[in-house]
Amino acid sequence: MRTAKVTRSTAETEISVELNLDGTGTYDNQTGVGFFDHMLDQLSRHSLIDMTIRAKGDYHIDDHHTVEDTGIAIGQALVKALGDKKGINRYGECHLPMDDAQVRAALDLSARPFLVWNVDLPSPKIGTFDTELVREFFQALATHGGITLHIDMIHGFNSHHITEAAFKAVARALRTAVETDPRKSDAVPSTKGAL
Repeated sequence: MRTAKVTRSTAETEISVELNLDGTGTYDNQTGVGFFDHMLDQLSRHSLIDMTIRAKGDYHIDDHHTVEDTGIAIGQALVKALGDKKGINRYGECHLPMDDAQVRAALDLSARPFLVWNVDLPSPKIGTFDTELVREFFQALATHGGITLHIDMIHGFNSHHITEAAFKAVARALRTAVETDPRKSDAVPSTKGAL
């Protein structure tokens, strides 16, 4: 089983993340940040990665540390669950439409973290959620998951739709990348022999 549990405890947050890469997209995410929970649910459902996340943060300041630290913990759990990455597809991509929005995500589970973020969220808030935290989450995920991650907004004008399309596109790309390739299930997908 490609599973992992990570806990992260700082003066700002308490986070626990449990992942099963070979799941069915079952989720139970409770971070104390409603819109963020909704996005994490999308990430789980569309990647088919089972996720159970618990987070408590310094909400009296804002949601920044909770969102960023959850991204860190998910990235660390992905690395742990993937192990030596033997047999994975490694790459994944998705063009995802959602109403007015279309977002493209492409990723490589390369152990070389890099985020390319070409997304313009037109409003500063979605409800009470700061839209600048969307990029912060994906930066943390890419950095601590060792993911080369490109997210490009093709078009859109509704911040909720754009954000949700980004999470779903990344989820679909991740689903492809973590799946095993039956033609090469015994080998690391790199000419170097390691990722």
